[in-house]
Amino acid sequence: METLIANDSKVIPGTWVGKDSFLSTNLIESYSPIDNSLLGAVSTTTREQYDTVITEAYKAFKEWRKIPAPKRGAFVRAFADRVREKKEELAKLITLEMGKSIQEALGEVQEIIDICDFAVGLSRQLYGLTIQSERPNHKMLETWHPLGIVGIISAFNFPMAVWSWNSTIAWVCGNVTVWKPSEKVPLCAIELQKIVSQVLDEFNYPQAISSVINGDYRVGEFLSHDHRVALVSATGSTRMGKEVAKAVSERLGRYLLELGGNNAIIVTPSADLKLLIPAVVFGAVGTAGQRCTSTRRLIIHNNVYEKVLHAIKNAYNQLKIGNPLDEKNHLGPLIDKTAVDNYLKAIEKAVSNGGRIIHHGGVLEGEEYASGLYVKPCIIEVTPENPMVQVETFAPILYVMRYERIEEAIEIHNNVPQGLSSSIMTLNMREAEYFLSSEGSDCGIANVNIGTSGAEIGGAFGGEKETGGGRESGSDAWKNYMRRQTTTINYGTDLPLAQGIKFTIE
Repeated sequence: METLIANDSKVIPGTWVGKDSFLSTNLIESYSPIDNSLLGAVSTTTREQYDTVITEAYKAFKEWRKIPAPKRGAFVRAFADRVREKKEELAKLITLEMGKSIQEALGEVQEIIDICDFAVGLSRQLYGLTIQSERPNHKMLETWHPLGIVGIISAFNFPMAVWSWNSTIAWVCGNVTVWKPSEKVPLCAIELQKIVSQVLDEFNYPQAISSVINGDYRVGEFLSHDHRVALVSATGSTRMGKEVAKAVSERLGRYLLELGGNNAIIVTPSADLKLLIPAVVFGAVGTAGQRCTSTRRLIIHNNVYEKVLHAIKNAYNQLKIGNPLDEKNHLGPLIDKTAVDNYLKAIEKAVSNGGRIIHHGGVLEGEEYASGLYVKPCIIEVTPENPMVQVETFAPILYVMRYERIEEAIEIHNNVPQGLSSSIMTLNMREAEYFLSSEGSDCGIANVNIGTSGAEIGGAFGGEKETGGGRESGSDAWKNYMRRQTTTINYGTDLPLAQGIKFTIE
């Protein structure tokens, strides 16, 4: 196979080299969680190669920022057109390397296309404000300028889409990007970078506008500690995010964090089961529970508790688990053995702390599941005091619990360290509005009569507390990738000072 590596001074940025020409002898091997087959290997980035990438990226930035934003948008549009042409091919690669169902993989590629559309429109806005001055014959303006180099650290579960949320917006804002993908899914990053590289070449733009650096956490540390990287956008675990925040803060840089979620749905007596069941099931088992927005907790009113559980168990019994390339299967494997171990330990701890298994989990056996990474979705009845309720386990485990009053449900809902996505299923307007009020959900995303999982690119995506506080994708999230500048213009013949200060010289 061939791969893009971070380049040293002997290699032109954007050069593709074959497996016999690796500059680094350290390789990352990518195995498919579907059957443990070896998909390929990529070279890791040395410090010397990284420094060259950053040097070239800054050179590219000085050229890129001069190009009018609408023309930068035209580049993004051309990239989106290429992605459209390769949608099925890219989705299959996501499924092969990450293991999510092919339908979800197609949806992930569609997210890339959608955010490109958003970014293209944004390229003709990037608006500032006009501000009324207290001084006569003065005008105040707010303008926005690109930051420079944006470092992107992404997780395995969305190996393409999350990068696109950051990169396409960063590009139209006038920045260049350096992407450190998860070492679990390096081939997805390489395939996207190939497309970007081709489009950059067609437009005769510098290749270093977009770069990929492969490696483990140490390569991520290069970005976090580097004062030349203006913004580090990191998606992953809360533990990782804290390390990034510490390193970037020490150099007074900017960071944008999208971290763990521990998402809940509150089920009220008036909940519509036709809406509730697919929302809960997809939220809990979609991507085999490996989404930051996966539904981890179900808080059900006493009056409908048994009815809701019966319906959910019936739906779980219909789930098909197997090769995610087969559209008939609802979920595929977990990403690796560590994920399986964490799944099993979480079930054991939840039960040892008083939990009762409602729908049994476990690792599936048989020829189709020979990789050992296929697990059964598990439902566990717990009390809110069970310590595992506080933990995000990236696996299809759903904790169910009871409540009596809506105020109690909100308290249970908010009493976790994470604050990403939330939902209430109700036909009661008062309950819905209470959930959306300042007394209600403390999450960055609050939904009514839809699940916690899945978000459109038009709205800002992100959460509070240990989720990190970052916002990506739509709305005004573009401001993360730019610096604000306030300008005052005096077009008069006098020089009055603000606040009425008198300063006279002869």
